[in-house]
Amino acid sequence: MPTVLMFGDSLCFHGPDGPHPADDPRLWPNIAAEVVGGHTELFAGFGWTARDAYWSLTGDPRVWTQLPHADVLVLGVGGMDTLPSPLPTYLRQGIRYLRPDSLRRHVRKGYLAAQPWLARLTQGRPVALPAALTVRYLDATVVAIRALRPDIPVIATLPAVHRSRAYGLVHTARAGAERAIRDWAARSEVTLLDLREVVERHVLDGHGNPDGIHWGWDGHDDAGKALGALIKSLKVES
Repeated sequence: MPTVLMFGDSLCFHGPDGPHPADDPRLWPNIAAEVVGGHTELFAGFGWTARDAYWSLTGDPRVWTQLPHADVLVLGVGGMDTLPSPLPTYLRQGIRYLRPDSLRRHVRKGYLAAQPWLARLTQGRPVALPAALTVRYLDATVVAIRALRPDIPVIATLPAVHRSRAYGLVHTARAGAERAIRDWAARSEVTLLDLREVVERHVLDGHGNPDGIHWGWDGHDDAGKALGALIKSLKVES
């Protein structure tokens, strides 16, 4: 039973009706594992970027437990990096720490109302994580894991697409991020899964979550089968 060690963002555990437990068989990481007769150990969070995946690797002892047993590494991060982030990340994420609660709710409501307008005004800049930093953290993750597991196959994902009004329907940074990730993968002997190719019609035709970012179960099924086929092509065995 091959073990798939996967880092991901909310696309990995969020369905058409909200977030689900990581072991839900309808989620694409688990569908991929089913294709190869194995199981997935998923480490993911809302809005995770490539930087968050690296921080998980270096700071979460549960990841360290899985490293000796992993048969393939999947980096399902990088897509959220490309989303417009009118406020710097440290300020945007810092909203949750504001007190009293009434102030926090007021600030969050104001930011969420302004975000689509600001995303259009700035043409999607700045983003949650610039492409150069996305590649830097993807590479640091792979280098660190290969230091311990030099022969482990590695799969990374290219950013998916969105039609989210929360981001003003803006996704101008995606193309540059794709180019940067493709260049890095070619240099680093990393296999790529193009999520845009797999889920574009599903998302843009409105078959996913009403938020315009996350997928319906058909999208999960398509992505899971595509990832599973890719793992199979690498002849991964436990």
